[in-house]
Amino acid sequence: MLAVKLVEDNSRPVGSARAVVDVRRANQRKTAPLDDHIAMEVPVAMVYNGISHAVMMATPADLKDFALGFSLSEGILTDTAQLFDCDVKTVEHGLSVEMRIASSCLAALKQRRRNLTGRTGCGLCGTESLASAIRPVRNVTAPVVSDDAVQRALKMFPQYQALQAQTGASHGVAWCDLTGNIVKVREDVGRHNALDKLIGALLQTHTDLNQGFVLVSSRASYEMVHKSCAVGIGALVAVSAPTSLAIEQAAAAGQLLIGFAREGRHVIYNNPWE
Repeated sequence: MLAVKLVEDNSRPVGSARAVVDVRRANQRKTAPLDDHIAMEVPVAMVYNGISHAVMMATPADLKDFALGFSLSEGILTDTAQLFDCDVKTVEHGLSVEMRIASSCLAALKQRRRNLTGRTGCGLCGTESLASAIRPVRNVTAPVVSDDAVQRALKMFPQYQALQAQTGASHGVAWCDLTGNIVKVREDVGRHNALDKLIGALLQTHTDLNQGFVLVSSRASYEMVHKSCAVGIGALVAVSAPTSLAIEQAAAAGQLLIGFAREGRHVIYNNPWE
């Protein structure tokens, strides 16, 4: 059995983003014992007014940002003021994020409760019908983002992904201003989780979402488009490819969508200004 040692990180509100395990690295000549840094992944329950709504497999850092971002991007809340309180507790099998929300929001949530267990790889687990799988996407206003701004953000991105540099197992999501400067970054083992964490952080600081774009280290899936549009983000740039549904949804919403963003090149899949 691997020996796991938690790495203390005082900047994190609960738990740790990474652990250290004892491993042996092998090549053709010899093996050598060493410590390896591993990204933490634990069950995190989203609990609203005492009702457990979703269990996510997530990195246990920035969980209050995660709770707010998830609540808004999933349409459970429509405004940050509807979240009255948020407390993170350690429980027997993981972590519980216990929120107190407006009664009107709780009533609406009860109408569409579903189990979303295991969101690291799948954003639609537990959806009960095909009709409910693809929700209407919110219209957004795409900012004008220059090619130079995209490339500047890409060049800076790796130095802002500390957890990825340490573990090689996390996704990063960055908020970039219109000149390509990276303003804020969140990381998680799940790309959806990282985006929700960033959304929560941006809205808690009242960031003007018309004055920048989101850069993600993952592919641009339908849900990355839907979540970003849900809170009014008009431009999404992905390091990897978009899916067909992501392109369709970005076009329907009026969102600027860029994929295959690598140093020296990127592909514009939807630009409402062209």
